[in-house]
Amino acid sequence: MSKLTIIANITAKEDKIDFVKSELEKLISPTRAENGCIRYDLHHDNESPAHFLFYENWENRELWLAHTETQHFHDFVAATEGSIETITVNEMTLIA
Repeated sequence: MSKLTIIANITAKEDKIDFVKSELEKLISPTRAENGCIRYDLHHDNESPAHFLFYENWENRELWLAHTETQHFHDFVAATEGSIETITVNEMTLIA
């Protein structure tokens, strides 16, 4: 099975930017320690402070789906309820 790349775009509500950033940062260490996680990098848009992006590489889709069932992921979802404007997740496959 092919490796999976995830591009997750998160836009915080304007009054919740620092809070959402803090909660996103809490995901990094435990996620990088997960089985199947190859890369898990958080980015912040230089011109749009409410926009964050995770660039992720996983060994396969099943291991990424397992990530979405972890306690730290569920904690993030619960903590940020009402603080995020939009989340868009794209599942990508490397061509070259």
